[in-house]
Amino acid sequence: MLNIVLFGPPGAGKGTQSQNIIDTYGLVHLSTGDLLRSQIAAGTELGLRAKTLMDQGILVPDEVVIGMIESKLAENKDAKGFIFDGFPRTVAQAQALDELLSRYDTEIGCMVALSVHDEELTKRLLLRGQTSGRSDDQDESLIRKRIQEYNDKTLPVADYYRQQGKYCAIDGIGGIDEIFQNIRDVLDRK
Repeated sequence: MLNIVLFGPPGAGKGTQSQNIIDTYGLVHLSTGDLLRSQIAAGTELGLRAKTLMDQGILVPDEVVIGMIESKLAENKDAKGFIFDGFPRTVAQAQALDELLSRYDTEIGCMVALSVHDEELTKRLLLRGQTSGRSDDQDESLIRKRIQEYNDKTLPVADYYRQQGKYCAIDGIGGIDEIFQNIRDVLDRK
């Protein structure tokens, strides 16, 4: 089973490359945002709990998110593997994910980290904001704040996987196909 954490700051190209990885390797995509929305729409117990918290402006606790991931793992027992997109965002979440995966006799095989410098990210997000309709992609100060938040709070997760020998940095600047070929070169060795 090939389990991948797709990692990188906002605007690094995770969405584009995750679809390429899914299409090529037949992995199940686990996006925490998508999971939250689908659980809420389905009216599951976890979804209702998450919605109550979100309606109060409270972040959904790790145990709820892990519960949603576990239900997705259980639904896809015959999967070739999973691509985790947007999770883990903290070292505590990475540790919880490792514990969960060990109960399914599997583990993260690789963290594919797309590296893009802050100025390029800002440029990409402002460009995306012209067509995405996302207000957080249209305000340069908000973009810079999101990038700083990533650098301060999420970047330490890379060190967690680096210490396990699972961190694989990929230059996120270049053509989509070129970047994907670099990702394939890493994954094909796993």
